[in-house]
Amino acid sequence: MTARRQTARTRWPDRSQLTRREAIGAAAAMATVALVPRHVLGGEGQTAPSGKPVLAGVGVGGVGYGQMQACEKAGFHVAALCDVDDVYAKKAFDRWPDARRYRDFREMLDKEGSKIDAVYCGTPDHTHAIITLAALRLKKHVCCVKPLTRTIEECRFVAKVAREAGVATQVTASPNTSEPACRTCELIWSGAIGAVREVHIWSNRPLWPQGMLRPPGQEPVPATLDWDLWIGPAPMRPFVANWPDDHLALQQVKAGRPRPAVYHPWNFRGWWDFGTGALGDMGCHHVNTPYRALKLKYPATVCASATQVFDETAPLASVVAYDFPAREDMPPVRVVWYDGGIMPPAPPEMKGRKMPDSGELYVGDDGKMLGAEILGEDRARKSDAVAKTLPRRSGTWGEWYEAVQGGEPAGCHFDWAGLLTEFVLLGNIAIRIGKRLEYDADAMRISNDAAADKLVREPYQNGWSLKS
Repeated sequence: MTARRQTARTRWPDRSQLTRREAIGAAAAMATVALVPRHVLGGEGQTAPSGKPVLAGVGVGGVGYGQMQACEKAGFHVAALCDVDDVYAKKAFDRWPDARRYRDFREMLDKEGSKIDAVYCGTPDHTHAIITLAALRLKKHVCCVKPLTRTIEECRFVAKVAREAGVATQVTASPNTSEPACRTCELIWSGAIGAVREVHIWSNRPLWPQGMLRPPGQEPVPATLDWDLWIGPAPMRPFVANWPDDHLALQQVKAGRPRPAVYHPWNFRGWWDFGTGALGDMGCHHVNTPYRALKLKYPATVCASATQVFDETAPLASVVAYDFPAREDMPPVRVVWYDGGIMPPAPPEMKGRKMPDSGELYVGDDGKMLGAEILGEDRARKSDAVAKTLPRRSGTWGEWYEAVQGGEPAGCHFDWAGLLTEFVLLGNIAIRIGKRLEYDADAMRISNDAAADKLVREPYQNGWSLKS
């Protein structure tokens, strides 16, 4: 398949060498730009009620259905919907019967470009970049599901184009501006547990098949699904609908009974060509607050161990260790990720309490924290005096809405989300390669392994291009 429409070619720009402080500053500077919705300016075709920003959604059948409702609740007017699967998206089409419907996001943007202010992207990971870039090139505000992209090259480029566009962006990672997130930052910054040397983060994912081989054969593609568009820039492969009921791919999923699809819907997550595994699915949620609390940027080294790793799929379980250098007044820190039912041992301070299925454990010189909870009654009582100094914000959807209206940048704007995304993607490369990797972030390069470095940037297929 070739892309149905080629847009004007854009020269590949040199990567911006932003520090974390500069990235946040750049996003804050965007808030001074007139981010006034087109309907406020009286743009042609604007019919949104009550002056609401006009939103188009791409990928509205899965998580997109609920998240589009959250956008509407925050203040957006839903005017257009796009999905490659008519059946999967039916509930969204029924929910917004007056919204104009499309299969191809390029056609939607061609026809709706003068009528919309913002675009939501809720598609599988491998099409995040092409959709967000198309919207950003039209200077539309963009919200994308996590992780921001599937490769590090995509991540850097999307963040750069977003900065150049000067629009309001957001990624749907669990916010680092909530009450628990802000309290975690305040306690750590106050020295409540001393200098933090380790962070252990775990998730009960995957809830979908991983650790399997590609099924043989080929089945007819339903007329209600555009398989070519679903594949997008990934290598083309035959369509197969479901795993057999007794297939090992379904039986070995630890957490509950998974959905039966091989690739779509939902189960793209376990395939490297389309998803980013358990780490990519949940890592951005879990590391958003640690990144803020510990002033993290890029790890210097990453190493991983896992159950069997096949060429095409993420493993059933993995452990990934990241070593970060000293930052400002903070010492080097090791961040360890666990998934597939693996978790760190409960510390003695838990006193027999069961560890949660998912969580973050901070290990400091003088104590430990489970999320925002300081472990140990005496130390916890002393922390009550730590002042609340950080503003608590409205969350993912409210923050994006406020940014679209010209307010403060959302807490997980693309520059910030790029750091989280790079974290999970580096971990996946370490899982796939199976050795300790050294990362040169300035050069966007894994310096000690050519095979690993090749995974930083992967070629687009089927006539698609990241650069146009």
